[in-house]
Amino acid sequence: MPVPTSPMRPPAAEHDLALLRHYNSPLAGTTIWQIASTFGLYIGCTAAMYASLRISAWLTLALALPASGLIVRIFMLQHDCGHNALFRSRRANELTGFLCSLATLTPFAYWRRLHARHHGSWNNLDARGIPADFFSDCATLVEYGAMTRVQKFMYRFSHHPLLTHLLLPPVIFILLYRVPFDTPPTAKRERRSVYLLDAALVAIYAGLILLFGIKNVLIVQFPAMVLASIIGIWLFSVQHRFADAQWARKVDWQFASAALHGTSHLTLPRVLQWFSASIGLHHVHHLSPRIPNYRLQACHDACLAVTATASVLTLKQALGASTYALWDEALRRMVPFPA
Repeated sequence: MPVPTSPMRPPAAEHDLALLRHYNSPLAGTTIWQIASTFGLYIGCTAAMYASLRISAWLTLALALPASGLIVRIFMLQHDCGHNALFRSRRANELTGFLCSLATLTPFAYWRRLHARHHGSWNNLDARGIPADFFSDCATLVEYGAMTRVQKFMYRFSHHPLLTHLLLPPVIFILLYRVPFDTPPTAKRERRSVYLLDAALVAIYAGLILLFGIKNVLIVQFPAMVLASIIGIWLFSVQHRFADAQWARKVDWQFASAALHGTSHLTLPRVLQWFSASIGLHHVHHLSPRIPNYRLQACHDACLAVTATASVLTLKQALGASTYALWDEALRRMVPFPA
């Protein structure tokens, strides 16, 4: 990809961006079918996992893979609800978002607040430091070079893929989301969403333990949730921190350019696109967050005057993107840590 000569590429024309707004409207029938089919498959898969315990625990663990994919898909539905994109009614989005949180373990109103901050500052070098953006944030090469030896070690350790992509995600979804982390006392609604979800989860898991025993519940629920958290964090991270991802200082930051080149068009095989609810079309999502997931592909295809200029990321490139940890302001590209 050629090195750009300007801080950010020229933004798309306003009339071109207006074309995307046609896709903001959710389709009630499609939304209801998507919710019913996804939850139906997840409940069916979970029931099969409990039933398979009588045959083999290894079969149960094998079923954790599709179960984790369905949890990721449910999280993407919750994500759409957070943008008021799944229904026209805000109340319907909130109720569905809470329903999704029972599977994702992610308190809806609390996470929606954190995610809104991301949409206000993504790939802006002067707006970094938001805790919820840790997995997409980065230091510049100059900032890294100015660190002491100890600081460099700690930064490399805290951004090592084994930690950020394998160890931390389950801790965040299973443990950290049980408390209103990074939420001020004045944000009562968001804090209440954490405690309400915790109470609901205690009731649900207490019932499951009474029915199946704590060992069986752990075998069924824990591996699927761990895998789902790892996949979800990876999807979020690689779509903002890859080789050609563009960052800019606040004075040069432009909405359209940041969406098209600060995020990626992650091209996935059809089955993975289904499980991820088309979140790979991340450039379209950032251009217009009110577009429901099932209209992202149609919007991309119909608005190529805008969307065709997005930075494309293949699955193979995405799998190697975790090595790109620093932004080189001189070369205007992401780079790995110096040897």
